[in-house]
Amino acid sequence: MMAPLSWYIVLGVILFVIGAAGVLLRRNILVVLMSLELLLNSVNINFIAFGRHYGDFRGQIFAIFVIAITAAEVAVALGILVAFVRNKPTLKVDDATMMKG
Repeated sequence: MMAPLSWYIVLGVILFVIGAAGVLLRRNILVVLMSLELLLNSVNINFIAFGRHYGDFRGQIFAIFVIAITAAEVAVALGILVAFVRNKPTLKVDDATMMKG
């Protein structure tokens, strides 16, 4: 038996709100990256739930693309973060504006 679509939507909204709050309120770069992951995973839940509800596999395909893009984003972001921490031993978002090119 499958859970109703509304349960998946509520779960996606809760995860999205938690992720948005983490991005807007936190100052640690790692916490902001994890909050972005929550945002994207909430979208994936809704893609898959709607795809399952309507009997269409396109939601799953979109979710796979989002996961692939997220993996690339995290790899680039962690590379930048490692370079940033080598120059300044801090993980605060406010200090990231002082990067030199």
